Amino acid sequence: MLFRRRARMLRWLVCGRLGPVWMWKALLLFVAIAFAGQLLGVIFNKSSVQPAAHSIFSSPDAQGPSLGSCQPHTHIMFLKTHKTASSTVLNMLYRYGEEHDLRFALPLGYQLGYPLPFNAHRVKGYRGPRAVEFHIMGNHMRFNKLEVEKVMPADTFYFSIIRDPVALAESSFAYYKEVAPAFRKAKGLGDFADDPKKYYDPRLRNNHYARNLLWFDFGMDHNANFSLALAQRGKAMIHRAFKLILVSEYFDQSMILLRHALCWPLDAVVSFSLNARQQKPGGIGGISGSWVGKAAAAAAAGVGGRGGRSQAKAPPNLSLTEEQREKLRQWNALDWHLYKAFNQTFWEEIDKFGHAQMEQEVALLRIRREELARVCLRDGGKPVEAHRIRDKNIRPFQSGLVKILGYELQPGLDNATRTACLRMIRPEIQYKDVLDAKQFPRAAAVLAQPGQQSQGSIAAAGGSFLRKDSSRTGERLMGAEAGGRTVEEGERDWDGSRFVRSNHTLIRGKEKGRLR
Repeated sequence: MLFRRRARMLRWLVCGRLGPVWMWKALLLFVAIAFAGQLLGVIFNKSSVQPAAHSIFSSPDAQGPSLGSCQPHTHIMFLKTHKTASSTVLNMLYRYGEEHDLRFALPLGYQLGYPLPFNAHRVKGYRGPRAVEFHIMGNHMRFNKLEVEKVMPADTFYFSIIRDPVALAESSFAYYKEVAPAFRKAKGLGDFADDPKKYYDPRLRNNHYARNLLWFDFGMDHNANFSLALAQRGKAMIHRAFKLILVSEYFDQSMILLRHALCWPLDAVVSFSLNARQQKPGGIGGISGSWVGKAAAAAAAGVGGRGGRSQAKAPPNLSLTEEQREKLRQWNALDWHLYKAFNQTFWEEIDKFGHAQMEQEVALLRIRREELARVCLRDGGKPVEAHRIRDKNIRPFQSGLVKILGYELQPGLDNATRTACLRMIRPEIQYKDVLDAKQFPRAAAVLAQPGQQSQGSIAAAGGSFLRKDSSRTGERLMGAEAGGRTVEEGERDWDGSRFVRSNHTLIRGKEKGRLR
């Protein structure tokens, strides 16, 4: 009896004061559903961020084969020679430096005073010998070791790249046809090769592009008469100054040697060919255009256009007979000696490295390039004409005689992958501007003008060139060393001769100049 009374009281308390049983059941069901929802949310969130952790740029393949216990070089000087795939090499330096927050020795314009011998004061932000630590120097210059040493630390790694002078002459003729007087007069490269002295005047500005261009870029007198003793002295000077000379015909092998010399990961030397020109049937001797130089350099003629469309002009005739190829070797005898000598030392380095290991690492590099191309590039990684590139910020600048190809990014990339891919295809001139703005943000803010693009400065990257001007003189010769500074009449060139005006164009005078 007592037990029943207590049971009725308990039911009254639960149902009357704490609510009916069905309410408690509903409450427990709601709590269970909420807990399950939270658990599923955590699982889905984890799965949504998982791909970023396995980005292609963070995979083990990005590091490549082990380099042992070496430490990466961060003080680097690259002599950027002309028409040698040097723009592709510079892109690697730009990428590595940007990723590791290194400081670049950037030019005031787009080149470090070229074609004048390099002077330390051409470096933006230079305040005296070793006053500022610069890590990487790589824009076009005419080499001057004493001045470079004022800018770069004592432990700097010096390297450069060379190319077969016949292939270099073909590329140089295509790019500088409208700016080098010796090329401009010739109907085609074969015509020039048959009798170079008929067209070549050493006193005329920009004719250095037409003879011994490598010798000139290394800072020596490209008009000197060839002798074995002179050629050997030049080779010895380069050998003392530079720790590694790469060969553009063996670009992938060069990248493996460079990777081991700098102690860099594999991805740092994986690249896509930049500033390649569109190939036409009937080129010389099967020479590939995969590694041909700089788009803006061809714009030296001042006939480039915005947005990638060049003016309609007949492409230069580059066909050569074997006899004409031999004549070009003789005409560029100093360059030919350098090429043979450093081609030999290059293969001696590969002998030390080991041919079997070189083959393995070159194969890995090529596989990695194909993987990155599939991820980064539209159309399977094939270069496209500039006007087809939707993003105007990555269109290569165009010359008037050759079409410079570029790339389009694959759509739908995540931010991290897109940033890494963009660095690999960003044209040299635009990349220099990006780095300049990072190092000198105040100057970038002052100079930035909405709706303006300094096309004159961009074209100046290729050297001195003729540009239309609103003044009464009609045309002015612009100097790239100051990022578009006008070279005035009476000013001295690198060999001491003064500029005089002839037919609205500044050329070097004869009265006091002594050719070295």
